[in-house]
Amino acid sequence: MFRNDVPITPELVRQHGLTPDEYARFRGLIGRDPTLTELGIVSAMWNEHCSYKSSRKHLRGLPTTAPWVIQGPGENAGVIDIGDGLACVFKMESHNHPSFIEPYQGAATGVGGILRDVFTMGARPIAALNALRFGSPDHPRTRHLVSGVVAGVGGYGNSFGVPTVGGLVGFHSRYDGNILVNAMAVGLAKTDAIFYAAATGVGNPIVYLGSKTGRDGIHGATMASAEFDAETEAKRPTVQVGDPFAEKLLLEACLELMASGAVIAIQDMGAAGLTCSAVEMGAKGDLGVELNLDSVPVREAGMTPYEMMLSESQERMLVVLKPGMETQAEAIFVKWGLDFAVIGHTTDTLRFVIKWQGETMANLPIKELGDEAPLYDRPHIANTHQPVVKAEDVPQTVSNAEALRRLIGSPELASKRWVYEQYDHFILGNTIQKPGGDAAIVRVENGPKGLAITTDVTPRYCEADPVQGGRQAVAEAWRNITAVGARPLAITDNLNFGNPEKPEVMGQLVGCLKGIGEACLALDFPVVSGNVSLYNETNGVGILPTPTIGGVGVLDDVAIHASIGLKREGDVLVLLGRTVGWLGQSQYLSVIAGREEGAPPPVDLAEERTTGDFVRGLITSRAVDTVHDLSDGGLAVALAEMSIASGIGATVPRVPSGIAAHAWLFGEDQGRYLLAVSDQVAAEILSGASAQGIEATRIGTTGGDRLTLPDGETISVADLRAAHEGWFPAYMASQPAAPAA
Repeated sequence: MFRNDVPITPELVRQHGLTPDEYARFRGLIGRDPTLTELGIVSAMWNEHCSYKSSRKHLRGLPTTAPWVIQGPGENAGVIDIGDGLACVFKMESHNHPSFIEPYQGAATGVGGILRDVFTMGARPIAALNALRFGSPDHPRTRHLVSGVVAGVGGYGNSFGVPTVGGLVGFHSRYDGNILVNAMAVGLAKTDAIFYAAATGVGNPIVYLGSKTGRDGIHGATMASAEFDAETEAKRPTVQVGDPFAEKLLLEACLELMASGAVIAIQDMGAAGLTCSAVEMGAKGDLGVELNLDSVPVREAGMTPYEMMLSESQERMLVVLKPGMETQAEAIFVKWGLDFAVIGHTTDTLRFVIKWQGETMANLPIKELGDEAPLYDRPHIANTHQPVVKAEDVPQTVSNAEALRRLIGSPELASKRWVYEQYDHFILGNTIQKPGGDAAIVRVENGPKGLAITTDVTPRYCEADPVQGGRQAVAEAWRNITAVGARPLAITDNLNFGNPEKPEVMGQLVGCLKGIGEACLALDFPVVSGNVSLYNETNGVGILPTPTIGGVGVLDDVAIHASIGLKREGDVLVLLGRTVGWLGQSQYLSVIAGREEGAPPPVDLAEERTTGDFVRGLITSRAVDTVHDLSDGGLAVALAEMSIASGIGATVPRVPSGIAAHAWLFGEDQGRYLLAVSDQVAAEILSGASAQGIEATRIGTTGGDRLTLPDGETISVADLRAAHEGWFPAYMASQPAAPAA
């Protein structure tokens, strides 16, 4: 028999992830010792994953508004107006800890959770993206994690029926003990049919929708708010199990229910399950909530109130219905083969009351569960500025052609085709630009309008200088969208950091947020949704600070866009943007020199804006159809990627005076684009750029089947393609994908 009145000992409090001070705060709010169920509820609501107690103070400084923003942070997903009565709904979230423990289900349910966040708002998902970070390829567990995560992402997205159109995959030893799985979803809705979580009206029925509740995922949110240690494998039961086919049914049923006019408020059951969804709906609407757990559909016998309130079983929703429409609503869910149960009602008490078998299991003040959650102003120290790495400090140990071959075939820069070909990126029939370019493009309904979508971040920059790294992450996403010809509109962020109780880690978070905010303001690129994932550490070793940025932009006509592949022989290569040959924190420095050091390249946001707007104008006027932004690996790697995409070579005969060849070719100066255009258009671009103060240089021509670098060094496009395409398949095939003993 379940006992709700067990003694609340300090050890029990510790097991629930609460500090002694936090428990004392909670006990003071309710004026008594809590029941076991109440302790479980507050442990879910006050953990880092749900309460953002270490980050809320600093998140408030981010710009979140613009004329096109319909809904900013605070709801299930952000919403922006894209014209013609349509809205784009999108968000990105992490599923890092679960994916390390059980990579397939962890990644799969990460995809499922973010899809629910989007269709909870009334939007039909049209695209998914991701950002994956793994440990060193040499680590014995990495291959197993890559295999499981990629299979999980594809298994859920493909089965649900949404195209996975973009993302990134990176490797670094700092993720050996804590990988990152960030999932992003994008959907479409009518601007006048957006649904929100705030409940209204007293006495309205609260209805449970979707799949049954099981014991999977209990304490999942609490586990995601703690460091890993030697007991990590014991946490496997906290990982949820997903069913993409049930989620597809839930999508269709929810959209039909919304169209019926029966929905007052709706919230998906994600982190902390029934607890968080019910509390948020009531608290946002300044109402109380009373639930009767006897009515909750369960798939396992003997489930206790504690388990039901904390379960994170997937494919579930909570909705407040208009009174009298229960029968009509139930018929919809019966048709789709899903559970429908009235499990409670709204009240005017501002209390969160849980009943089971005729007894009260919990009776708590509902607003305080959210509003009175701890808010910490944790000590933070700014990272010391790194010295500038000069070209003369990086001696050339190999030829530039050999350096390019090594870089293009390195784990970080090698083609990720092995990954994205396991994802269906053409389902629904609206994918215009598939993975492998600067940004994915998907058509909006029947067109001609489209969305450009990307995810990006450079963690090594963020560690070396968090402010510059935060700026660069946003600028890079803005540049990716610009490079295909779209107008960048808004971002979602996924802030992945280590232990915030360490001042240096908290300094990374504060610094990155400062840089993100500055870039969003300068580029008119507001934050409309996001997620914070802290305590990404194992045995005291934290990840690189990784504030992943998901960007969305709009194209008026998907037929007018640019891509990275060279289109014609005899085109002129034009480099836009200032080049000084910045090698600090570059891939050249890491891969060729074996060093990770120095200051990252500075980001001049005014130049970013001017140059990007200029490039976008060239694309939309149809003057340019071949564009690639320059990032990891610099000019040479960008040019190699353009040649590999098309099979057309190029010649870059000389290096500008005053700069070393390897710094010019591989420096990672920001705010730059490489264009391939006719000779006449090149002259017009140079003139137009000069008039706007943008540095523009003719650097070479396209043609042949080789890349010819300065000083006559050459390498065939075929050799580059072999190096670029070969690493990932060879790595995954080199030994069985099995976990380390």
